[in-house]
Amino acid sequence: MKIACIATSQVPSNTANSIQVMKACDALQQAGEEVCLWVPGEGSTDAVDQTNLYGLKTRFEVHQLTSYKTLRRYDFAWRALRAARTWNANLIYTWFLPDAVLGLWAGLPVILELHDLPTGKAGPWWFRQFAKAAGKKRLLVITAALQKGLEDDYNIRFTPHQVQVAPNGVDWQDYQDLPDAEQARQQLGLVQQPTAVYTGHFYAGRGMDLLFGLAKHLPQVQFLWVGGRKQDVDGWQARLQEEGVANVILTGFVDKRDLPLYQATADFLLMPYERAVAGSSGGNSAAICSPMKMFDYLAAGRVILTSDLPVLREVLNEDNAVFCPAEDVDAWQAALESLLADENRCHKLAQQARLDGQDFSWLERARHALDGFV
Repeated sequence: MKIACIATSQVPSNTANSIQVMKACDALQQAGEEVCLWVPGEGSTDAVDQTNLYGLKTRFEVHQLTSYKTLRRYDFAWRALRAARTWNANLIYTWFLPDAVLGLWAGLPVILELHDLPTGKAGPWWFRQFAKAAGKKRLLVITAALQKGLEDDYNIRFTPHQVQVAPNGVDWQDYQDLPDAEQARQQLGLVQQPTAVYTGHFYAGRGMDLLFGLAKHLPQVQFLWVGGRKQDVDGWQARLQEEGVANVILTGFVDKRDLPLYQATADFLLMPYERAVAGSSGGNSAAICSPMKMFDYLAAGRVILTSDLPVLREVLNEDNAVFCPAEDVDAWQAALESLLADENRCHKLAQQARLDGQDFSWLERARHALDGFV
């Protein structure tokens, strides 16, 4: 089957939405389908580093189409649909609401993947058009909380065939045969001491102030902050030096291919989300998010400490993670100190995390999404 994937993400990019789109396309290709991705942009896509930057297992075509922001990407929606039809696509798989609707109006089967509630003046209108449009369609939502929000806001009830809760996933094979924490630290030239790792961007709501407070109060722990834009990394490096906090290592952005080794250095993997969480394009996703790092952390088989946001309990539980109140540095410090003194509990948590991580793979996610469309 020829699957035309259409997204408004920037490619190439190290933003979470760009990585997620590329991972989903890669999984569709791994599932045996022929994939072509259209995104806004200009110039050649030959430079897209699919292997290192995104850590992909396949290669697929990526085409950029000129788009003007003043037209709110509607020109892109039309051009992408026209390109997909010229390519003789059998299915539209899109993250962009207008293309989902245009695809259905054109008589094509459509899978729409949503990560947030529709926004702006036009977003709700486009979603209502998708809901009532005839044709073969499926809505993928990353959490049950998002499905409930959509159904409540729009007074719509989708049939089980029309909607799937599809959390983000992990490339399970990337986490096979990982070294233990001491060996991983040795490979990366880190000192051998208890290590707590955070991977991801440093956007508002990601808990960076809490991470800073933990490092300040737990000098016996080595903290590894993996990721972040250069300006954010430079800013935090300056603050750490100014306040004499010497037990934090900032790596900057790490290619997806190399990320598992950095996560393997950890005794503890941290998800200190705040009560309001911003993404690369702003907004607040705290109630409906499905963080990709959560699935990486499970697969890494280390102790996970996470903010106790209700939506995260759709995946995590008391057996595979330790929950702490969001934004409460004292509670997080107490939890870490307790774990440092309880090796048996740490072993059980890490083992269960690894076991539960097997339930989430990009490939199985893609196969399930296509069930009934092939």
